[in-house]
Amino acid sequence: MSIKNIIESLDFFVSLDEKERDLLASISTVQSYDNDYLLFYEKQQSNKLLFLSTGLAKAYKVDKYNNEVFLYYIYNGTLLSEISTIDSDSLLSFANIKLLEKSQLLSIDYPLFKKHFLYQNILNIEFTNEIISQTTQLQNLVNRELIFDAVEKVSIMLYSDLEMFNRLKRGDISLILNIQPATLSRVLNRLKRNNIIDIIQKEVIVLDTIALQAIYEDI
Repeated sequence: MSIKNIIESLDFFVSLDEKERDLLASISTVQSYDNDYLLFYEKQQSNKLLFLSTGLAKAYKVDKYNNEVFLYYIYNGTLLSEISTIDSDSLLSFANIKLLEKSQLLSIDYPLFKKHFLYQNILNIEFTNEIISQTTQLQNLVNRELIFDAVEKVSIMLYSDLEMFNRLKRGDISLILNIQPATLSRVLNRLKRNNIIDIIQKEVIVLDTIALQAIYEDI
């Protein structure tokens, strides 16, 4: 797939016309990586704006005991770089980023992207929406780690990330949510008894999305 085809496949760039897509392609490259490739270390700087065209990545930190602390997954078709400012020509990684599958990245020269697009009021809304989305993701992370109880943690993951919940082993989910495996089982059984979810051959099916959302939004 050509650089231009990849650009056309990403929702972020859907508003661009043919000339603008050609310009963007001229300041972009495509890079492919194997699974388990460590793309960024925490606090690493880069002058490339990265989109995950295909594949799957995760963001994580390492605590003072050298334990991995899972933050969130990054899915294909989304912005991978973390945006905190447009004043600098460098982007600073908030966390370690590892690619979990064979992945393809669209890499854009960030200073030139700002010059030819953001400073020309092109893609500003899309860029702002990405920043808002990343902020919301961090808010959810704070809630998950510091505010939510076990039921709320499981509910928000089922609501927002059901596909990944069903892909992972229950033990891995327990580590991500920082709860005991037995607690996870009790929560799932409780949600099933309340007809909010069903479990068929170990796969969770959400029956009542409104009731599930109400648990962690305190509606």
